[in-house]
Parts: sequence; C-alpha cells; structure tokens
Amino acid sequence: MDKNEKTRELMLGHIRKYPKLKIRDIFKFIYHSAFGCEHLVASAEGVEDYILREYRELSHTRTDTVEALDGEYSRIPLSSLSNGLSPKTLSVLFYNSAMEKAEGIDGLLRRLDVVKELVRDGLTPFSIDEFEKEAFEWGESGYCAVHHSEKFREEYNPSYRVISNKYVVFLPLFTELDKRISQGRAILAIEGGSASGKTTLSKMLEEIYGCTVFHMDDFFLQPHQRTPERLNEVGGNVDRERFLLEVLKPLKSGEAVLYRKFNCSTMQIEAPQRILPTGLTVIEGAYSTHPLLYGYYSLSVFLDVSEKTQRERILVRNTPRLAERFFNEWIPMERAYFEETGVKKRCDIVIEIE
Repeated sequence: MDKNEKTRELMLGHIRKYPKLKIRDIFKFIYHSAFGCEHLVASAEGVEDYILREYRELSHTRTDTVEALDGEYSRIPLSSLSNGLSPKTLSVLFYNSAMEKAEGIDGLLRRLDVVKELVRDGLTPFSIDEFEKEAFEWGESGYCAVHHSEKFREEYNPSYRVISNKYVVFLPLFTELDKRISQGRAILAIEGGSASGKTTLSKMLEEIYGCTVFHMDDFFLQPHQRTPERLNEVGGNVDRERFLLEVLKPLKSGEAVLYRKFNCSTMQIEAPQRILPTGLTVIEGAYSTHPLLYGYYSLSVFLDVSEKTQRERILVRNTPRLAERFFNEWIPMERAYFEETGVKKRCDIVIEIE
C-alpha cells in the first residue's frame, strides 16, 4: 500500500469514527500526522502539571483507545492514566516526542491533497467549495496548529497527547513499570533473542526513567569456564552465577553493586564499578530470566522478534562472517534455551516485534 492509499484509508476511518467532525478537525489530524506534537513545550515538568489538571477533569469511566495517526505518531488518551500509567511517564513521552524531527510541511500538503480528492469524490460530509475555502485560509495562516472545533469538543470531549509511535508498542510495559515503581524499587528483566531490540529498549527506559542498566553481555564466560560441559548446557554460555552474586543479590537487598564487566577483547574481567540502586533497575539480555535468576525480578518482558526482522537486522548490523555465527551458533543456542526453560510463557509481558 502506498502512502496516499494509506492516508485515504485512515482519513475515511477517522470520518466514520467521528461523523460530526468539522473541517478543522480534519486539519488537526493532518497536522498531528505531519508534525506530531504541535505545542511548544519548555519542560517535561510543565507538561506533567498540565496533564494532571486535565486528567482530574475527566470522567474516570472513559475507556478511550490509542488512535493511530497517519505517520510516526499516535494519540494517547489521558484515560490511560486510570490503568496505571503515571502522569510523569506520559509527560516524558510527550516531551521527548516533541523534541524529535517531524515530517513537516511537505507531508502536510500531501495529506491535504488526498483529503481534497476524498471531498471531490463525495466521501466526506463537506462540499468541495467549503473545504477549499477553509484550506486556503489555513494556508494563508501558514498551516499553523489548530484546535478542535467546538462541535467536536461537545460530541467527543477529546483528551489525549500525541506521542511517537516508537513508544506506543511499549505502553503496556510502561504502565506495569509505573505500578511497580509506585510500590517501591523495581527490577526489570528484558529477555529476547538476538536483534529483538533489548538494548534499544533499555536505552529508551534509561531516557524515560533515569534508571540504571546492566547488560548480560558483560557476563560472558571467562576462558577457563568455557568447557564442553558448560557450553552444552541450555543457557550455559553466560556466567549466571557471577551475575547473581555480584548484581542481583545486592540489588534485591537495596545494596550497592560492584559491577565487573567481562571484556571480550581482552578476555578479562575489568575493575569493579560501584553502582547504587535506583528506583528502577533494568537487566537486559538473553538469558536474563534463566530459572536461577528469574525470582529476583519485579517484572519481566520478552521481546518476541519475527525471524524475518531478526535476519534483516543481523545482516545490516554485522559483517557476513559474523552474521553467519549468529545464524549457525548463537541463535540456535538461544532458541534451545527459550524452548527448554519456557521463557516466553514465564515472562510477565510479551511484546511482538515485527
């Protein structure tokens, strides 16, 4: 499906969902799709205060859903806060999304042309004359951000924030994390196969929550541990015993961690770093939810990457020789571990990565 056809389908769906919308509501959808967050935001703290004020005015029986826009953004209903997502987290998602580079005016004009065709085809509740008049006036204003029409507000009472789609798939995780954090310190495990996005997600969480991140890749086996017996164990190719002793047990007790990384270049363990526990600590990497370790986490998430996406990502990121090691050696070991230990079923949240 090309861009214009996708825009056409989304706009028709938007009109069906909101049959009493006005032309300016169409403009707002187009604007959000091309520019994302239309408001200038000075700080995430200011955004949080505004979100809280608006949320308090909501009817808490609302069950709004996420609404995909035509591009890289979605509208996230403030009613999501009733499910456990914190105002602080939503404000950070909104603020970070506002800081991203948007598609811009070319994307807006392309979408506007598509909508004009829909109007000409008689597929909207507007005449072509009234639409072109309002579109001209909007252009004269420089295609600035617009508010919803009074009719739209009366009928649908919109209450949402626009955030980047890169966050949307992880909203269930953010919600559960916020619930755990509200009860005290939380430790999250991010499990999944190679190229499933574990490191990317951990960096995202670091940006959102200011959390500490530990990587299972820093606990590969030392040379003297790489015996045939150990390597033939399911999940045996990481030093889970050292990870448990040096990281998880101190974290669980709220103590400082003396973090010693294994350096794959020198094949030696580096000098320890003293790291204090934070409100949220993230452990990312395959084998992080091994049965020996699983009981130490507050929450676990499994990133279930499709074989197609996994292969494409590995080929892009690695030399052909290294990619073959992934396909012939490391991925089969991961899959044997997933199957043998039932990791996917055991994790609290499973997120499909297409």
